[in-house]
Amino acid sequence: MAKVRMGMVGGGEGAFIGAIHRMAASIDGEIELVCGAFSSDPDTSQRSGLALHLPANRVYSDYLAMMSCEAALPADQRMQFVAIVTPNHMHFPVAQAALEAGFHVLSDKPATVSLEEALQLRRRLDETNLLYGLTHTYTGYPLVKEARAQVLAGALGTVRKIVVEYPQGWLADVQGEDSKQAAWRLDPAQAGVSSCIGDIGVHAVNLAEYVGGLSISEICADLSSFVAGRELDDDGSILLRFDNGAKGVLIASQISVGEENGISIRVYGDKGGLEWQQQEPNTLLMKWPDRPTQSLRTGGDYLSDLAKANTRTPMGHPEGYLEAFANIYMAFIGKIRARESGELPCKRSSDCPGINEAVRGMTFIELAVSASASDVKWHPFISH
Repeated sequence: MAKVRMGMVGGGEGAFIGAIHRMAASIDGEIELVCGAFSSDPDTSQRSGLALHLPANRVYSDYLAMMSCEAALPADQRMQFVAIVTPNHMHFPVAQAALEAGFHVLSDKPATVSLEEALQLRRRLDETNLLYGLTHTYTGYPLVKEARAQVLAGALGTVRKIVVEYPQGWLADVQGEDSKQAAWRLDPAQAGVSSCIGDIGVHAVNLAEYVGGLSISEICADLSSFVAGRELDDDGSILLRFDNGAKGVLIASQISVGEENGISIRVYGDKGGLEWQQQEPNTLLMKWPDRPTQSLRTGGDYLSDLAKANTRTPMGHPEGYLEAFANIYMAFIGKIRARESGELPCKRSSDCPGINEAVRGMTFIELAVSASASDVKWHPFISH
C-alpha cells in the first residue's frame, strides 16, 4: 500500500512542534512529507524545506500558493492531507484554504482562535465532506485508551469524581517570555483569548471527557495572570460538573515552578479508581477498596484491543510522547485510506479526535475565560 502523502504549513526553523509532527508521522513508515510552506517568511520556508530534503518546487512561499500548486498536480503526486503546525491564529485560515482546495486537514489544537471560527470550520467540513483531525496527543497513549476502556466497561462503577491536572513552570517569570514559543502564546492576536487554558487546559479537559466517557455540563472558573504585564492567563483552577452528576477539578498552570509537563488524571467511581501520569506513561494504576492497587503496564496481553492496537513494542520497552503522537497520525490516515477505498474505518481510526472535539475545546476555552470574569458561580457548558 502506498504511503499517504502529507504537506505541512508552519514548523520551520526555530519551531518546536513541527519537528515533533514530522518525527511522529515518520515512525510507522506509512506517511511521506512531500511539500510544505514552513514559514511566513519565504526564505525561511525555502531553507527549512531544503533541510528536509524536499525538492525546491515543492517548498512554497505561502500556504495559498501551496494549496493552488498542489491541487494542480496529478492525483498520485499531490499531497493528500495537510498538517497545520502554526500559531493558533493561522489554524482556521489554513484549514479553510485546504478544504477549499480539496485536502484533508490534521491540525494542532486548539482548532481555531474562537468558537465562531470552529463552528464555521464544522460547517465547511459538512459542505466538503473532507476529513479533519485534531492532535490531542495524550489520548494517543496506549494506557489512556486502556483507562477509557476500563471506565466504559464499568470496572470503576458509576463515575463520581475526575481530577485532571496539567502543571508547567516554564512561564513562571518574565524570562520565560524571551522564547519564540512563549511570545505568540502570550499574544492575544496570535493565541486568542487565553494562554494557559487555550494551550494546555484544553488538553486537560479533553483528557477528562475522553477517559471519563462523560460530557461537562457546567463549570466554575478562576483564571489568573500572575506575572505582571501579561494580558492572558498563566494559571487556572476550574470546577467541573458532568452530565451524569459526577464532579471534577481541573488545574492548569504555566507558573508552577519546577514542573515540566505533568499532565495526569484520576477517576473515581463507586467501585474503584484509576490514575495515569504522562511522566510515567507506561503504568496505569487501578485502585480498589478491598484489594491491593493493580499496576497495568503498556504491552500487556491483558489490555483492551484498542490499547494493544496502539502499542508497538513488547512490555518493558517504554513508549512515550512521540509514539502517542504517531498513534493520532495513524488513526487519521486510516480514515483517509478507508475513504479512498470505500471501506469503513477500523476501530483504531474511529478513535481519532476530530471536529466535535475541536468545537468542544473552543467552547471550553471561551467559557472558562468568561466564567472567570463573572460574579456568577456556575456556567452551563452548552454544546454547539
